[in-house]
Amino acid sequence: MKQIKVIKVVAFSIVCMLAFVTVSAQKTVKLSSPNGNIGFTFRLDETPVYSVTFKKKSLIADSPLTLEFSDGPFGKNLNLGKTVSRTGDETYDLVVGKAKQVHSHYKEVTIPLKEQKAPFREVRLVVRAFDDGIAFRYEFPEQSGKSSFVLYDEFTTFNLSGNPLGLVMYLESYTTSHEDFYFRENLDKMRPDKLIEMPALFEFTEQKAYMAITEANLVNYAGMYLSKENGMLRGKLSPYPGKPKVKVEAALPHKSPWRTMIISDRVGALVESNILTNLADPCKIEDTSWLKPGKTTWMWWNGNVVSDYVNPPGNNFQTHQYYIDWCAVKKINYHALIDYGEKPWYTDDGVYVANPGPNADVTKPVKGMNMKKICDYAHSKGVGIMVWVHWKVLHDKIDEAYALFEQWGVSGMMIDFMNRDDQEMILMQEEFLAKAAKHHLWIQFDGASKPSGLNRTYPNEFTREGAMNNEFNKWSNNINADHDINIPFTRMLAGATSYLLGGFRAVPQSEFRPKFTRPFVKGTRCHMLASYAVIESYLHMVPDTQDSYEGQPGFDWVQNIPTVWDETRVPDAKIGEYIAIARKKNDEWYAGALNNSTARNVKIPLDFLDEGQYTVEMYVDAPDSETNPNNLVQQTKTVSKKDVMEVALAASGGAAMHFKKQ
Repeated sequence: MKQIKVIKVVAFSIVCMLAFVTVSAQKTVKLSSPNGNIGFTFRLDETPVYSVTFKKKSLIADSPLTLEFSDGPFGKNLNLGKTVSRTGDETYDLVVGKAKQVHSHYKEVTIPLKEQKAPFREVRLVVRAFDDGIAFRYEFPEQSGKSSFVLYDEFTTFNLSGNPLGLVMYLESYTTSHEDFYFRENLDKMRPDKLIEMPALFEFTEQKAYMAITEANLVNYAGMYLSKENGMLRGKLSPYPGKPKVKVEAALPHKSPWRTMIISDRVGALVESNILTNLADPCKIEDTSWLKPGKTTWMWWNGNVVSDYVNPPGNNFQTHQYYIDWCAVKKINYHALIDYGEKPWYTDDGVYVANPGPNADVTKPVKGMNMKKICDYAHSKGVGIMVWVHWKVLHDKIDEAYALFEQWGVSGMMIDFMNRDDQEMILMQEEFLAKAAKHHLWIQFDGASKPSGLNRTYPNEFTREGAMNNEFNKWSNNINADHDINIPFTRMLAGATSYLLGGFRAVPQSEFRPKFTRPFVKGTRCHMLASYAVIESYLHMVPDTQDSYEGQPGFDWVQNIPTVWDETRVPDAKIGEYIAIARKKNDEWYAGALNNSTARNVKIPLDFLDEGQYTVEMYVDAPDSETNPNNLVQQTKTVSKKDVMEVALAASGGAAMHFKKQ
């Protein structure tokens, strides 16, 4: 029985009859958000241009919109047809997300543009204005004499007003795992020769506003990046493999993703926003009752450490029995089958898991890996099994593999090393999700591009990577609290973020060194605990060794914190410094305060709580956390929504809070 509830009320009318859209004789169309704070203006000059305002102050000045098709550019000699508008008021449920039920209210206008000269092509610009952002997309309708199109380039530009301060990641090429550092610099200092990852965040000081640029509902299209050209940002599409000029090939009719700007005068509102799922297609999975978000082991990170009594360790039943038994006792939902000694659980004659050999076969487990026996044993203990797979090895035998996974009793999988978001790969990702759902399999994408709200369409997508995260502690010195704190303001604005949390061997900065087995982490124990509440993911990892968790303060927080939420609030945040996020599940709230490398006291308003008294159980950094970062203090208090809680955050520290109704 379908579990996605949708209540929709949509009003249609001709644009000239509605007050929220105006069309002038000068070929200008204006649209405002329901609360009137966000304004969008379209004007047809020599080429189409648009602009965006927030509270009547400019965020995006006149920005050209043109397209380059294989049969010539589209942008000149255009006629503005009759615009059509509508209001949308919709309530829908999310199976996995930062909110359980979402109310989407918007105003929309469709702007038809048609060439006045041959070949008389038509493109429609559809614009939606929400109270927390604005989005537009290109629609390519059916038209006489054409059944398909080839797009060479999309010149969507963002002419940012003034000189906003950005938080951006630069990438060297379109072939990327999307894992790098973020830089905070003004627009005039941004590098013109680099791709800029989305979401990209911009702070407009004079306008007292924040804006993140990203895309929503990326389906059957190339992923988009930003690039600074001639002082403004423009979109750049990932090229089709083997066809560098081609970005998109599609039959008519077709639609681009939504070019999305999340906007507010409060940066925390960008984190709270559900605009990306609002713009995504409704759920395509009829029955979602089998979907069980949760937490999983990830023994690859700890170096496949097992007890000395496991004989022999390796790709075998005994090794995984050891972890399954532990999951059952500690109430960890899933155990992951990955590799041993850099050899995957399935047959692969390649040298390294990232580069499978010509005879790699995901349907043939290696000797010792009786998959049915492992899954049956796990189920007898109340534990699910997930498997790691290389995307190409899986895609080569996708139908056979999925049927076999279901027969074995596998619950889900990590699909890894895609490192692309061209149209071909985007289509494959949707194929992975759609076909997996038919076999009751959920997916985590690693080595993958950002999400775009498809956790609404395919709620069997539990999480994605696309961020430099704690796995790097195995081989580099790169990850620290100053990097961690950038994630909620950038990558996480797009959705669930696999960040590999749960390292319980924190060391002072001066003592850190990369270790492939039993790796260290830099932040305090409370920094790690807080991350489980701050970082959005519907499949958090518990990747350290069993002995690192046994009897350790704070592990109860890791065991008990949910991964999907009824509501998300951000009571306080400052870009690059700290963030406090509160998330509700049933009648309880979980909150995390995450800090950068500078110690500070923060005041967290508790007005997100419901009426009545709450008992808050919290872990805070110990006074000696600079030299003993695993040390923490447990406190219990009685509070209400009228209170403001002051919390001392150590350098690279945090705080974890659990609010229970009295």
